Amino acid sequence: MSTLSSGRYHHGDLRAACLRAALDLLEESDEAAVSLRAVARRAGVSSNAPYRHYPDKEALLAALAAHGFHELRRSLLTAEQAATAGQEIVALAQAYVRYALDHPALFRLMFCRPCTPSHPEVRAAGDAAYAVISHRVGADVPQEPSEARVAGWWSLVHGLASLVLYGKLPRDGDLQQIDELVRGAVTSMCRP
Repeated sequence: MSTLSSGRYHHGDLRAACLRAALDLLEESDEAAVSLRAVARRAGVSSNAPYRHYPDKEALLAALAAHGFHELRRSLLTAEQAATAGQEIVALAQAYVRYALDHPALFRLMFCRPCTPSHPEVRAAGDAAYAVISHRVGADVPQEPSEARVAGWWSLVHGLASLVLYGKLPRDGDLQQIDELVRGAVTSMCRP
């Protein structure tokens, strides 16, 4: 991970260490707790070291959001591949909601920050996650592969994730209850 060389601290992968430290700070508190100085302290590097990869806090937050979208995409693909035939769309929805529950602060950051031209990596990562959803919804509902159908599915699932994340649905629910709620909502929406 890190080594001492010539009396100076050397970090093996500073970018990854800073990102991990930022993720830890974000999940322990919220976006306000994430600063380049706090990341440096958490990563055990000099206060100027994070600036080698992240010129400002906005760049660091953009990297966090992109990381979150990459993880979400991997979760969606894993769920889709493991699903029983004919249940892929339900598995995607359940994986999406679980991701929100497992990474609440990161999930909020991913969707509450605008995609700016100065950080195209966030849009690209978000588009890659969306492509998994778009492909599956189009494959499961071939008679209506329109953008509106995909947007409707995503709106439903994102809304469910948000309601569950904020404790509104299901009341006093456990993961199995949440999975069943998601299954029921998605199944009823996807009927021809």
